[in-house]
Amino acid sequence: MPERRDPVSRRERPAKPALSRRWIVDTAVAVMRAEGLQKVTMRRLAQELDTGPASLYVYVANTAELHAAVLDALLGEVDLTGAGAEGDWREQLRAVLTSYTLVLFAHPQLARSALVARPSGENYLRLVERILELLSGSGAPRAQVAWGVDKLLQDATATAAEHASHEHDPASLDDWNSTVRALRAADETTHPAISSHMPDLIGGSAHDRMRWSFDVLVNGITRTPVPGPAQGTAG
Repeated sequence: MPERRDPVSRRERPAKPALSRRWIVDTAVAVMRAEGLQKVTMRRLAQELDTGPASLYVYVANTAELHAAVLDALLGEVDLTGAGAEGDWREQLRAVLTSYTLVLFAHPQLARSALVARPSGENYLRLVERILELLSGSGAPRAQVAWGVDKLLQDATATAAEHASHEHDPASLDDWNSTVRALRAADETTHPAISSHMPDLIGGSAHDRMRWSFDVLVNGITRTPVPGPAQGTAG
């Protein structure tokens, strides 16, 4: 007859570390880096943290909030110094937004999620603070600077999401080649505008287009008054 083992008292088992939002988010970031954002679910995190999914909702309301928290954690990797840029506010701002875009490039699923995720953590606040500071160097009115932050981040996020998707989707190159062929084959009698704007319509490197897009946005932000009561004086 096998020897009977005495049960281990709960009092003698090592206590689990207390849950915290920081621990949950750090675990979510680790899962995302290892397996992708699609694996970052409440159920998966509950398994990783040896708890029940219901316990997580005390700290994170839903998956959307969790993804926003993951995004905020990664925003800590953005170089806010404008490293490599000269003293000019425009070049420093370009460097900061380029760093932001590259962080999202490295995580394609997060880049797409960032189009709708709304981070609200300290790293996001630092990013917004820095962009406001640099854009204010233009001398534009406060309202234009304030509204401009949203447009700059929207454009950088959309660019990252588009390019990240293309790099990780084998079919995207075929889709782009099909588009190019269709534009080149457009009959000038039925599509005269397309014909007259070729090859510029599809020309230019991705780098040059990104720089041009940045300049278009900054020039528009600094020179276009916001409508109505939101107008303000220079910062």
